[in-house]
Amino acid sequence: MKIALLGYGRMGKEIEKIALQRGHEIVLKISEEEEYDISIADVAIDFSIPSAAFQNITNCFRNNVPVISGTTGWLEKYEDAVKICEENNGSFIYASNFSVGVNIFFELNKQLAKMMGSLSEYSISMEEIHHTKKLDAPSGTAITLAEGIIENSNKQDWNLEENNISNNLKSIPIVAKRIPEVPGTHSIDYSSEVDSIEIKHTAHNRKGFALGAVIAAEWIINNTGVHTMKDVLNIG
Repeated sequence: MKIALLGYGRMGKEIEKIALQRGHEIVLKISEEEEYDISIADVAIDFSIPSAAFQNITNCFRNNVPVISGTTGWLEKYEDAVKICEENNGSFIYASNFSVGVNIFFELNKQLAKMMGSLSEYSISMEEIHHTKKLDAPSGTAITLAEGIIENSNKQDWNLEENNISNNLKSIPIVAKRIPEVPGTHSIDYSSEVDSIEIKHTAHNRKGFALGAVIAAEWIINNTGVHTMKDVLNIG
């Protein structure tokens, strides 16, 4: 499989290692906003920057190249991308996190939110920790987790807080910490006067994210339309 890496930072380099180990070929490495011929690739993996992601993705659709994207910060244009994908009979997966473990964690989070939804004595809070070079806060993964809770409880929104305390009972407080060399940790806590329930995912390195991205690329090449990692992993 000939892969185009649209974004060649730390994640792009880790994806390259995994892809080569699995017998694939890297035919493009795009590290900046530049001109390139995407048609030489069988599939594209986009881990670029918010200002470049939409152009990268839609360029793939118009050139009949399946694309997966893990870039965050561009999602105000997500529905536009979906429309262009459908108009061009394209293939697309966006995920805030491609890690197999995190996608299982997403489903666990939803199930716990359903069970806890009617128990008003429990307050909920969330914490995410990433390396200091991560610019966006909260992380895309934390936002996906919050959305999963909102879909399955009486919570209405989330707020970025300096501590895990929110005066709005309908809002989920999210604390975002930036610590050197932390690949990513996400925890969700339900606390009452008598006990606490916590679920947590800790990434030990970036290999899990990279492997999931390559697995998604291997899957999307044979599947037209807009999909998610739930489709790739057959979970949920």
